[in-house]
Amino acid sequence: MILLGSTGSVGTQALDVIRANTSHFHVAGIASGGSDPTVLAAQAVEFGVEVVAITKGTAAEDLQLALYAEAQRRGYARGEFRLPRVLAGPDAACELIDAAPADVVLNGMSGSRGLVPTLRALASGARLALANKESLIAGGTLVLGAAKPGQIVPVDSEHSALAQCLRGGSAEEVARLVLTASGGPFRGRTRAELAEVTVDEALSHPTWAMGPVITINSATLVNKGLELIEAQLLFGVPGERIDVVVHPQSIVHSMVTFTDGSTLAQASPPDMRLPIALALSWPDRLPEAAAPCTFDTASGWTFEPLDNETFPSVRLARHAAEAGGCLPAVYNAANEEAVAAFLRQNATFTSIVDTVSRVLDGAGEWHREPGGVDDVLAAEEWARAHARELLVGKERD
Repeated sequence: MILLGSTGSVGTQALDVIRANTSHFHVAGIASGGSDPTVLAAQAVEFGVEVVAITKGTAAEDLQLALYAEAQRRGYARGEFRLPRVLAGPDAACELIDAAPADVVLNGMSGSRGLVPTLRALASGARLALANKESLIAGGTLVLGAAKPGQIVPVDSEHSALAQCLRGGSAEEVARLVLTASGGPFRGRTRAELAEVTVDEALSHPTWAMGPVITINSATLVNKGLELIEAQLLFGVPGERIDVVVHPQSIVHSMVTFTDGSTLAQASPPDMRLPIALALSWPDRLPEAAAPCTFDTASGWTFEPLDNETFPSVRLARHAAEAGGCLPAVYNAANEEAVAAFLRQNATFTSIVDTVSRVLDGAGEWHREPGGVDDVLAAEEWARAHARELLVGKERD
């Protein structure tokens, strides 16, 4: 298998799964942005990786030095240990897919920069374990057109849950999909109470430990909007038949309601190793991938309607999905730009979704379907530039 984004949250947990199941998997290649070459080198040496890709070309020398140091630390005599081949540069992740053929590619990259590697993985014929939802959302019809039936297996806990529940009936028997949301750290607050939210407060998720961007997206519920678009694309169910409900305990990861009135739910303690393990071994399950629910202690699972007034991001995502074309890419790119400004403390928390809304309002030219990756990139660049203009204007107000 190949692992893209190996030093991130999904990547490190995927390696936990592989470490516990070495007889099932061989890691042929790993890729990372390059912010932590020491960790990347340790992963490469531990798992006997043949090829390592680093997209930050200037970090290639640091990676080479870290590989030698890690090999020596582990007791390999110089000359007796074959160091992996190193690929460096912005296209390194795609080059890795070509250089290290694999049955499974797990795309755990962050953001829409994962689009081209997603398309390359699909073209290789490998099963794509998709954690990089942004590539599907931005690429839309391009990704779906490149994928063979069943080639994409979702890693997001919500979509993994839906895929599991959908085994319980035929496509014709599906009435509704139900995505669950924890509600984030600000569940129950009003919009006015969110005006002074700090970066540290927004990064304090009550349930999950994730990277900064996805944690902020969970706080604004933009992440749930992205997941709604992803569910529509993955499962071919229109947006009006996809519900979002708040479930603070994060035990029920999603549900499917069938035409006879039955609802199937997938429940497990919040642990990303379970959906990662399932995506890597799909359609089989790996024994003891994660701890199960226990029922020997009293507990309660609650469900609440989504507050669309305080958290309008899901409603905006529905609009983008219904309009189609490049609008989902615009939604995602504008959000990435606004989140980056917030993390730099150059924007307020509420300005994130406000900016996305205003960018979508001006995105009429991007309703058309993309003819290729260049069209997606152009839509994203327009959205990012427009978001930057709005955010600068906000600072001056």
